[in-house]
Amino acid sequence: MNGNRIMIVDDNREFLNELKETLFLCGYDPIAVSDSLAAVRICRKAKPDAVILDLRMDRKNGFQVAEELRQGAGTRGIPIIAMSGYFPVERSASLLDLSKMSGRVKKPFSISDLITELEKVLN
Repeated sequence: MNGNRIMIVDDNREFLNELKETLFLCGYDPIAVSDSLAAVRICRKAKPDAVILDLRMDRKNGFQVAEELRQGAGTRGIPIIAMSGYFPVERSASLLDLSKMSGRVKKPFSISDLITELEKVLN
């Protein structure tokens, strides 16, 4: 068990809870956040080692959340892994570069792909 604290932000509560449970079973300390408006505030308090961030959410999208995290003194160094099934891979690469995200996974993804991406940004 590595115990790394991982914050997951996704407005799909069922998916969020399943991913939280899976990451816990893989030895992480997951924090699930379903409200994109509260994500930055919770991140400042929780001080996660990494954030897994859905790009397409209702109230505030993942790019906006990532930008706020990048501007915060206490959150700017936290690696962010973007996850989305919406953006095509070619387009998402340039968007992620602009938003300075550390990695990405395309939904649907296997848990092994996510763990590989997590371990890359944590090391």
